[in-house]
Amino acid sequence: MENHHVTQLEIDLSALKHNFHYLKNKTKRGTKTLAVVKAFSYGLEPVGIANELEKQGVDYFGVAYADEGIKLREQGITKPILVLHAQTFNYPLLVKYCLEPNIYSLHTLKEFSSFAKQENLTNYPIHLKFNSGLNRLGFNLEEVDELLKLVTKNQNIKVVSAFSHIAASEDLNEKEFTEGQIHTFDKITTKLRSKLTDPFTVHMSNTSGVINYPNAHFDMVRLGIGLYGFGNDAKETSNLKNVATLKSIISQIRKVPKGSSVSYNRGLITEKEEKIAIIPIGHADGFSRPLGCGNGYVTINGQKAYTAGNICMDMILVNVTEIDCKEGDEVIIFNNQQTVEEFATICNTISYEILTAIAQRIKRVFID
Repeated sequence: MENHHVTQLEIDLSALKHNFHYLKNKTKRGTKTLAVVKAFSYGLEPVGIANELEKQGVDYFGVAYADEGIKLREQGITKPILVLHAQTFNYPLLVKYCLEPNIYSLHTLKEFSSFAKQENLTNYPIHLKFNSGLNRLGFNLEEVDELLKLVTKNQNIKVVSAFSHIAASEDLNEKEFTEGQIHTFDKITTKLRSKLTDPFTVHMSNTSGVINYPNAHFDMVRLGIGLYGFGNDAKETSNLKNVATLKSIISQIRKVPKGSSVSYNRGLITEKEEKIAIIPIGHADGFSRPLGCGNGYVTINGQKAYTAGNICMDMILVNVTEIDCKEGDEVIIFNNQQTVEEFATICNTISYEILTAIAQRIKRVFID
């Protein structure tokens, strides 16, 4: 069904291409790239983004759950897809749609091996996740010997990659800890390579790992937030291009007399007559409540219009008393990384959450 929402998210494919090649060029020649398109491509739109990245030569895609990979397959994406949190009851779907599971524990290894044997699979690709210090999903170092017993000479499955995750790649104050993680993971992969006869890909770096830790690039790097325009500091972000622009329109403008209340819970009591504009975007769309009551703003005709009163589910109210504008005028929620970062600071969160909170009911439009 066609989306008629007047609020829309513009996705700039030329900016996406720039960011992909900028980060790829930071790795040595021959290093593979995995594009992380989980969580609706960090809140943007996965299919159009994946299509463009396939054209640009990405080697792999990463999603969180099976249904995200299925959607890509149904829309024609052909590159290998790693499912980072594959779950037992989805194993049949993984095989049906040629999706590759992350195996992260002895339990999941035994479960998938049993499934593969039952289904008479041969050399089905699996990825082994190792815990090097994040203490999230992953095998521990002391489990490697038992793991090897289960995968060596197992004809039903084939290890195609071993990977880990840096816990604080963006924080150079944690460099000693990070180098320790890299060393631990290197020990693990050295042991794996001494026992496994078939070659496999090794990867550890996310966007900040690509920027800060060239010694952790290994065979492949995983590009996530950097694809969408955010580095690990202001300098690196300035080298990336903004991919997402969120915009809307003015639905109504009303004059509110002095002493009147505005929005829910009388979030604003006017001290003088104010001109208030109503914009069709609310906290259900990802414009978070902490941005209300003058904390956040939108841009109308080049001027900041600060929020008036509390954020509603489907609407925000902004003060346009000093702005020359009319109903139907364009409203920019954000069109650069700096505004997203500013919103994140106001909401005591990170840019990831501002982007991933953008509701899927908002229309997505691709520009190039």
